[in-house]
Amino acid sequence: MTTVVKCPTCGKGVVWGEVSPFRPFCSKRCQLIDLGEWADEEKRIPSNSDLSESEEWSEADDR
Repeated sequence: MTTVVKCPTCGKGVVWGEVSPFRPFCSKRCQLIDLGEWADEEKRIPSNSDLSESEEWSEADDR
């Protein structure tokens, strides 16, 4: 069974395997576009300072 995922940049189907060296991207071009977006800080992983007070996690929430 072959697994196919969508390229995060253009949405094109990509076979998840050795035949797709840039996976999850369909090409080097899409890979570099994504890297450029991270470098320009267009994409980022939110930190605790990005959350509002109502969204903040605390150890008390897990009890």
